[in-house]
Amino acid sequence: MKRNTLTIEYFPLTPERWSDFEELFSRKNSPRDCWCMWWKLTRAEFEKNKGEANRRAMKEIVDSGRVPGILAYARKRPVAWCAIAPRPEFPRLQRSPLLKPVDDRRVWSVVCFFVDRDFRRQGLSAGLLKAALRHAAGRGALVVEGYPHLAGKEKRPDCEVYTGLHSTFAKAGFREVSRPSPNRSIMRYHLEAGT
Repeated sequence: MKRNTLTIEYFPLTPERWSDFEELFSRKNSPRDCWCMWWKLTRAEFEKNKGEANRRAMKEIVDSGRVPGILAYARKRPVAWCAIAPRPEFPRLQRSPLLKPVDDRRVWSVVCFFVDRDFRRQGLSAGLLKAALRHAAGRGALVVEGYPHLAGKEKRPDCEVYTGLHSTFAKAGFREVSRPSPNRSIMRYHLEAGT
């Protein structure tokens, strides 16, 4: 049986696309408490801001002209998201003892994926990752880093693997540079070398 293939388009989140991001994050089973602010705030700030305050904080970032990530569209409808920015834009990442910098290189970080439930397991995370690499390269990045989970014997719920899976990063050409825990990897793609 021939599988239907979707045409997916990828665009940076700009003020003109805010309503699409808002629609995606307002759906049932979306991270609507988070609004992709987890890595940008302390735990106390995040808990205090859950929901509407996080939405407003993300809108301020987008309205400022900074691009916090990439949206994926199927049939002109937003269906997935990937957060990418220079590592210093994620203060929680900067403070993490588990995900501390492996060296002093300036890196961009891919910290989060969200795919609408109806579009999961169709390769959108891989497509988002490639679009994120293009976006970072276009803004002068030389190294892009990710912090994926390693798939174990037991299947993990989608909500627990929001930083992506090791296999997705590996297929996109990322190489592991550190394994700070048995189920977490730090992987890099060197844009100057194409790997």
